Amino acid sequence: MAIVLYNDQFVSREECTVDIEDRGYQFGDGVYEVIRIYSGKMFTGKEHITRLFESAEKIRLDLPFTKEELIENLYKLVEKNNLHTGTIYLQVTRGTSARQHQFPLEGKPVFTAYTKEVARPEAQMNEGVKAIVAEDVRWLRCDIKSLNLLGNLLAKQEAYSQGSFEAILHREGTVTEGSSSNAFIIKNNKLFTHPATNLILNGITRRELIRLCPGIGLEVKEEAFTLDDLLEADEVFIASTTAEIMPIVQIDGKAVGNAAPGEWTQKLQSVFKASIQEQCGELVKVER
Repeated sequence: MAIVLYNDQFVSREECTVDIEDRGYQFGDGVYEVIRIYSGKMFTGKEHITRLFESAEKIRLDLPFTKEELIENLYKLVEKNNLHTGTIYLQVTRGTSARQHQFPLEGKPVFTAYTKEVARPEAQMNEGVKAIVAEDVRWLRCDIKSLNLLGNLLAKQEAYSQGSFEAILHREGTVTEGSSSNAFIIKNNKLFTHPATNLILNGITRRELIRLCPGIGLEVKEEAFTLDDLLEADEVFIASTTAEIMPIVQIDGKAVGNAAPGEWTQKLQSVFKASIQEQCGELVKVER
């Protein structure tokens, strides 16, 4: 990421600095998005930008640009960094002010964005990954894509410390989502996922795969399911911007199904890839 977008200027990373009293740094007072880039194009970019504005509105943060202006600048950023396959990370904070919990009377939001080369996780998608179950101890506004991610980080770290890819979270036995993904099960040829309430982030990949399900004849049930349902499911997978549709083949040491990506999961991977190609063009494998 030789060039970053700082407010409305393109600068080198060395020129981009954050004040010690930036409210994002001190309070996590801000929102963010991660957008996938394939073949130099944003996948579901408009949906991500719309969600950024929705998250900002929920925390009463006025963004200093329009959606159209932001999309234009993000494409310039991709071009300046010659990014083919990867991600854009973008965030906006409430800006710098003397440290106090209430909002400053006058504040100027601070926006930053940068790119990163990230290959598609093809080997993991083909083989499947392991997960653990963890208690969901996060706050009750998980629908806001805010900078407050400590609960997510602790769950993810616990998964990694046990040699797993993801932690699937639950509140008193009801599965919500993953530490950095949405969670899904397949049972009796039906897909189940927690409804889009304040308890989960309504993922853009989640929305896209739900849109694709009717085309392959898979019925969708946006209904809460339990830990027992999770452990007895025919198939389990998670979905996120960077992980795409990732099969879970083992949970807490117990095999899911036959310990391999399931038939419906593979079908969803196929139509999801087709959706990417429809928006962004032919996918070319890029080595790290």
